[in-house]
Amino acid sequence: MKKIKKLPDSELDIMLVIWEAGVPVSRAYIEKHVQKKRKLATTTVLTFLSRLIKKGFVSSEKQGNMNIYTAIICEQDYLNTESKSILKKLYGNSLTTFVASLYDGNAVDDEQLEELQDFLKKEVRK
Repeated sequence: MKKIKKLPDSELDIMLVIWEAGVPVSRAYIEKHVQKKRKLATTTVLTFLSRLIKKGFVSSEKQGNMNIYTAIICEQDYLNTESKSILKKLYGNSLTTFVASLYDGNAVDDEQLEELQDFLKKEVRK
């Protein structure tokens, strides 16, 4: 599998719209849905799409008078890569340190911690 690079937030916002759609989408669709998070001009959306094509995240196909954009990199592959990178860079590859920092910083409550414990128990059984 080829190395997946970290995306800047602006390009990631575009990818999140494409991934959420689950089907090939037009620039207008992307623009409409990304506007819920931030206001972007059409030219800006097109620039981000062009960058994503060059980076190998998206492909473009002409249909009639518009381009249709399809994700090449799947969301789960991107999330896996980013999760591993964050864990390595910020927590020295220690999942315990990561979870402890979330718990100590009150980012995780007891219910979420129990949910994590249940998840780990299920994964160990596999």
